[in-house]
Amino acid sequence: MTEELLINVTPQETRVATVENGMLTEVWVERARKIGLVGTIFLGQVKRVLPGMDAAFVDIGLEKAAFLHVSDIAGCQIAGEDGDRCVQPIMSLLQEGQRIAVQVMKDPLGTKGARVSSNLTAPSRFLVMMPYEDNIGISTKIDSDEERARLRTVIESVRGDSKAGYIVRTAAEGADDDAITGDLTYLRKVWAGLQTRRETAQPGDVIFRDLPLVQRMLRDIKGEHIERIRIDSRETWRASVDFCTEYVPELTDKLEHYPGERPIFDLHGVEDEIDKALNKKVMLKSGGYLIIDQTESMTTIDINTGAFVGRRNLEETIFKTNLEAAQSIARQLRLRNLGGIIIIDFIDMSDQEHKRQVLRALEKALEKDHAKTQVSEVSALGLVEMTRKRTRESLEQVLCGECPVCLGRGMLKTVETIGFEISREIIRQVRQFDIENVLVLASIEMVDWFKEERSDDFAELQDFVGVPIRLQTEQYYIRDQYDVVIQ
Repeated sequence: MTEELLINVTPQETRVATVENGMLTEVWVERARKIGLVGTIFLGQVKRVLPGMDAAFVDIGLEKAAFLHVSDIAGCQIAGEDGDRCVQPIMSLLQEGQRIAVQVMKDPLGTKGARVSSNLTAPSRFLVMMPYEDNIGISTKIDSDEERARLRTVIESVRGDSKAGYIVRTAAEGADDDAITGDLTYLRKVWAGLQTRRETAQPGDVIFRDLPLVQRMLRDIKGEHIERIRIDSRETWRASVDFCTEYVPELTDKLEHYPGERPIFDLHGVEDEIDKALNKKVMLKSGGYLIIDQTESMTTIDINTGAFVGRRNLEETIFKTNLEAAQSIARQLRLRNLGGIIIIDFIDMSDQEHKRQVLRALEKALEKDHAKTQVSEVSALGLVEMTRKRTRESLEQVLCGECPVCLGRGMLKTVETIGFEISREIIRQVRQFDIENVLVLASIEMVDWFKEERSDDFAELQDFVGVPIRLQTEQYYIRDQYDVVIQ
């Protein structure tokens, strides 16, 4: 598998695209005025403690207060009488007005504020420091028992009597002892600086912020899978070379500056793929298609055979469509960055072996996903329920806003429906007040409907109410905007 990283930089926006075998699989967007907050540490102030929810709302200087659950508070667990660890009541841990350092785990999404934790962490190339823990964790993606033991030994020998805990990241596999030691030393300096800033900070102040998008991507990607990294900004390319030389030397030779006049995303068809990823309908090569509906609570995916008629029989046609859909769904989840609860409605299959193969195909395709996923078995209704960890906004939420016409409903009332609403409002006003005539201000679409398509009905309405009705076009009114003025 060949994998490329394409980086497009403008003064207001940075975009990073991952292309695998010539196909766009993931997109990250960071805008100068709306930088993601995940990993950022704020000094917050507790505004409300809610014992009934085992949670608190913390003011971190954003529009909405952040949500802090008791399980995300450092030192929340104590040893019980039976030896098991239990979570303390939140009232014993927090009080209103208390200052507390919290780290953003999830960006604000929709009407929800950020999800935060006081179990602070600091990431580096190979490690994640956990100052309030004392254990050492090794990435489950490192399979070799010998390598896991070596990494644990290195960490234990370097940290000495320090009580801080560490998570060894996948990128540490095969790294030499000096590189890991350097990472640990760097994290200690980061934590010391954070503590110093914390002493003088005021509620709402940022006391730690993660690296910008480009450096973050270079730090976190697995270098052996990347063939090349192309950057269309000379300044960003030079900064990336300096960063990689110091922290990720194996990527330095893979960095390329793209000087071409044609935009780098256009050159690789990325812009077209991004536009397609904002549509509900996703075409499959066979002629079938997916319908993806994203809501605040969950995402639903429906599979249809469409124009695909197969060659043998109906069951075989359905099976092949579902197999192709499983591959496409895994890609779309990454590309659109869909998270939370996801319900997949595969086409009904009667063969149990076909169901098993489709489910395994979906799970195998999801193995490439960096986000944590969990897939259930096919339910009694033929649905597959899964979850995908959501830490940042989806592509649609980043690039799109609420439609001012339909107000986010995705549907508009028909001209006929609005016409009948106007008629009822006229009748209501005439019966309520003693008036001589009525003026209706409406969009050109509605006025034309009354005057042309329903001219007979309009004349009948005037006879019914017994007063003259005038229609006047308002240039900037949309379909369901109207005013009934009595005179």
